Amino acid sequence: MNLVLMGLPGAGKGTQAERIVENYHIPHISTGDMFRAAIKEGTELGLKAKSFMDKGELVPDEVTIGIVRERLGKSDCEKGFLLDGFPRTVAQAAALEDITAELNRQIDFVINIDVDKDILMERLTGRRICKACGSTYHLVFNPPAKEDTCDRCGGDLYQRADDNAETVQNRLDVNLKQTQPLLDFYEEKGYVRNINGQQDINKVFEDIDVLLGAVR
Repeated sequence: MNLVLMGLPGAGKGTQAERIVENYHIPHISTGDMFRAAIKEGTELGLKAKSFMDKGELVPDEVTIGIVRERLGKSDCEKGFLLDGFPRTVAQAAALEDITAELNRQIDFVINIDVDKDILMERLTGRRICKACGSTYHLVFNPPAKEDTCDRCGGDLYQRADDNAETVQNRLDVNLKQTQPLLDFYEEKGYVRNINGQQDINKVFEDIDVLLGAVR
């Protein structure tokens, strides 16, 4: 089965990706992993990607799409794949349609883990880290026994700059703006299946499992 996994930061994509891969025995393919593998293998496209990454620049679409084409053509993808982080744009999604057609396949589902923005804010801004030992807490899901104090070493807890409300809000807004055209593109093709990501993580996977079990 050929899947694309979508969801805003904090939706729980990573957890669900691990479970899908474990239960359905298909490779989890992220953009970063693809780039690292292509660079390690010294492929022409990998070296091109590295030249942009070394300068801190975005890798152009044609290079990214080429690396995806190479990756999906490998033997471990014969029974399917789980794409995570690609496509990011409608142009990349259209290119993916061409790639899957060349491989005589098609996307089965675009799984969108749907979580209300206010809940994502709570999830993403609640993290606290110990200054002394680095232990991680969450004000809602894993609070320390004593406010602002590490259970493990008694150190002070702090909030990282990228976890503050303003930064998180901006991050979610940017992601929303980026993903909505993609979801619209895939909705037109009938691929999108929205999964309620506000449930317990086990229930979220149960819903995904029911969906995927139908095409197993």
